[in-house]
Amino acid sequence: MAKQKILLVDDHEVVRLGLKALLEHHPQYEIVGEAGTAKEAVDLVGRTHPDVVLMDIRLPGASGIEACEEITKSYPGTRVIMLTSYAEDEMLFSAIRAGASGYVLKQISGDALVNAIDAVSRGEALLDPAVTQRVFQEVRRAVKDEEASAFANLSQQEKHVLMLVSEGKTNREIAKTLFLGEGTVRNYVSSILSKLGVSNRAEAAAYAVEHNLKEYL
Repeated sequence: MAKQKILLVDDHEVVRLGLKALLEHHPQYEIVGEAGTAKEAVDLVGRTHPDVVLMDIRLPGASGIEACEEITKSYPGTRVIMLTSYAEDEMLFSAIRAGASGYVLKQISGDALVNAIDAVSRGEALLDPAVTQRVFQEVRRAVKDEEASAFANLSQQEKHVLMLVSEGKTNREIAKTLFLGEGTVRNYVSSILSKLGVSNRAEAAAYAVEHNLKEYL
């Protein structure tokens, strides 16, 4: 079975030596190089074609994130695991956008790091448990923001009218519920259809349900 080729990138030699000593105890790995800067890392990837790069997120000059982005674009077969001492949200999401396959804290145990390398080698994505909850929170926030933006052009009254439209109520029933004239409701519905870019009440109702209008009233 072919060994997994690993490249170590950290500006602290002691850290690289520690990682190398740890991984050399596992016969499935071959350390193909070490680098202390982003530029050295990118150059070495081009020469050694590692399967996995263990990359410190903070490097002198260009960051590990910048190196990760260049590596994943130029060498898509190489996986990058970002190593960091601190769980910082900004760094985490920058690393994900840069194409990192893994994001782990340096406090990780030796066995957990080996499992992370093996998982990433299989094409899986991996996050340190300490930051996983933050990712889910960010995803939920992004979804909520997207849903809210779906109704950004509607006034609060138009949202109420749309809610009642989605419940299948007629203009007369909506007028009675909101204490409005039927003609006023008709105008509201026309405005809503125009703002949402839909053709009829059924499409407007489906749009309201799809984007969870009830949460924004």
